[in-house]
Amino acid sequence: MPCGQPESGGAAAPARYVLGVDVGSTAVKCHVYDRVAAVRGSSCRKVESLYPRPGWVELDPEVLWSQFIGVIKEAVQAAGLHMRQVAGLGISTQRATFITWHKKTGKPFHNFISWQDLRSAELVNSWNRSLLLKVIHVIFTMLHFLTGNDRYLAPSFLTFSTHQTSMKLSWVFKNIPEADEAAKKNNCCFGTVDTWLLYRLTKGSVYATDYSNASSTGIFEPFTKCWNPTLSNLLSIPMSVYPPVKDTSFNFGSTDSEIFGVSVPIMSLDRLQEKRKPRPHIFSMILGGRETQARLLPSSPWDYKSPIYPCEVADQQSAMFGECCFHPGDVKLTMGTGGFWNINTGGNLYASKRDLYPLIGWKIGDEVVYITEGCMSDIGNAIKWAQDINLFTNVDETAEMARSIADSQGVCFVPGFQVSANDPCLCASFMGLKPTTSRNHLVRAILESVAFRNKQLYDTIVKKVHIPLQTVRADGGVSNNSFVMQMTSDLINKKIEKPANTDMSSLGAAFLAGLASGLWTDKEQLKKLRRIEAVFEPQKDLEEYRPAMDTWMQAVKRSLH
Repeated sequence: MPCGQPESGGAAAPARYVLGVDVGSTAVKCHVYDRVAAVRGSSCRKVESLYPRPGWVELDPEVLWSQFIGVIKEAVQAAGLHMRQVAGLGISTQRATFITWHKKTGKPFHNFISWQDLRSAELVNSWNRSLLLKVIHVIFTMLHFLTGNDRYLAPSFLTFSTHQTSMKLSWVFKNIPEADEAAKKNNCCFGTVDTWLLYRLTKGSVYATDYSNASSTGIFEPFTKCWNPTLSNLLSIPMSVYPPVKDTSFNFGSTDSEIFGVSVPIMSLDRLQEKRKPRPHIFSMILGGRETQARLLPSSPWDYKSPIYPCEVADQQSAMFGECCFHPGDVKLTMGTGGFWNINTGGNLYASKRDLYPLIGWKIGDEVVYITEGCMSDIGNAIKWAQDINLFTNVDETAEMARSIADSQGVCFVPGFQVSANDPCLCASFMGLKPTTSRNHLVRAILESVAFRNKQLYDTIVKKVHIPLQTVRADGGVSNNSFVMQMTSDLINKKIEKPANTDMSSLGAAFLAGLASGLWTDKEQLKKLRRIEAVFEPQKDLEEYRPAMDTWMQAVKRSLH
């Protein structure tokens, strides 16, 4: 049954709202946006991670599916709307979290394995120390020197990390006999969260992913836009397990009638029109920039006068779209569970370099936008951990606690997100503790570590991505911390904008769905909907932070290996 009630009487109001669902690492959120991108209703359910063994992080796929459906219904009801008033459904999903399942039965071989999972640490260390990897480095270094082709640059210094999907997927086939046996018989499916949701939304009739999610796995070659056969062979991953990566001109089958009340055929269109009026009874799906449309059956009890357009896209790419980073040089900084610096490089694909890697941002029709990304994990988790051990009671207190003292008194915090050396055995720690150390010193040390790592990644970007950088646009829960924002602005000597709505992954997916449905006409209109709550401009010279940052960098070195 459709959830929520009509705004007035029994007459169907025109579809003038879009839903943005963010399936993140810590929560599944749904926001209802109106034509001016204001939130009219929302719902949030906490994602319960499972820790079956030390270092393992999993998600129950059935629980995640239930939460996904639940927040949509709750948000629409909270907004006092009927589903007939929804023009689009945008879905943003966490990346590199994956699952495998049996192609014929649909039964998973295991829970979702999170991007934070460390079960592949031994495999990672073995590969990074191997003679074969050293040989690969030499071969591709020579190929890059002889040809000048940037395609060969990334393999020339390839190192593996526990955050990559590739190593954990290799672990699956080495340790789960049922998955390995099914793969040998071409009966094993692999998918990230977006693929699984699409599979469930269509009751198993559609098995596909998009460029934004595929390029985030580390197994997809952005230069050729194909799954990487060389890497797959090295890691003993059967090529048969990968989902098709589709753009336009593809028939996606039909949605499950139990979800939408009718079987909805999904058929492809050639391209997303920049200016297009909504067409009646149309169902459209974008997977990271891929659009399809289908006509609802006239006999449907959901035979509304308005279309429903769902859209799926990887979370960081979605956040970038939500921040309206549409031009080369636009920079997005997300500080949520993890931290992500993303730079729009336009139509130019920059080869992977240490600490940075290229991704496909989105593909809309003929437009392909590439981005370069640097990341750090466990930002939000580190702050949540500090709250759990009662260093503070409310996260809003932390900025004031940090400002209440002149400095951290030499205390340094090294959380697990310091992975510049790709060291899965890095020791998270406090260093420099003294009898006079207080909670305020510990909290300040935690917040300073976020800003210092931001500075490291920013310097890497400036050095290796030769594009003039524009204003930095920040989002994510940690961007609400004024101490971290101001210190980061000081360190990078750059203005940082913080939007009024920091749930950019949700808004970006809603923007994509709204463009497809015709609720919004083009990207220029989306830019006018941006609302900036605060602007942080440099106030201190970098040299004032130099002693503290040097001490922190030494602490990081002591924590390695």
